[in-house]
Amino acid sequence: MTDRTNRNENRGLAASDEKTRERVAHAGGEARAQDREGLAEAGRKGGETVSQNREHMAEIGRKGGQASHGRSDSNKGSSSSSNRGFASMSEEERKRIASRGGRR
Repeated sequence: MTDRTNRNENRGLAASDEKTRERVAHAGGEARAQDREGLAEAGRKGGETVSQNREHMAEIGRKGGQASHGRSDSNKGSSSSSNRGFASMSEEERKRIASRGGRR
C-alpha cells in the first residue's frame, strides 16, 4: 500500500494547468452543443423545474400579458401594440418556423 503524505493533492483534470482545463471544458461544451436531443431533454427538465414554482409562473404570465397588450405599470391607459417577435409574424411564418423546431 502506498503512503500518501498529502491526501488533498489534485488528481486527474484538477491537476492539469488552467489552459488544459479550459480546453477540455470548451471541447465538452462543443460536444454538448452538438447533442440536440440532450439539449432538448435539458430544456424540458429545466422547464419542468421552473414550472413547479407557481409564483414565478404567475409573474411570467403577468409580464407576458402586459407585453402582449402593450401595457406596463407606467402606461396602463395606452393601447399600443408591438410589431416584434414571433407573435407579430403571419400565421404561415409561425407555422413554418415551428415546424423546423424554432430554426429559421
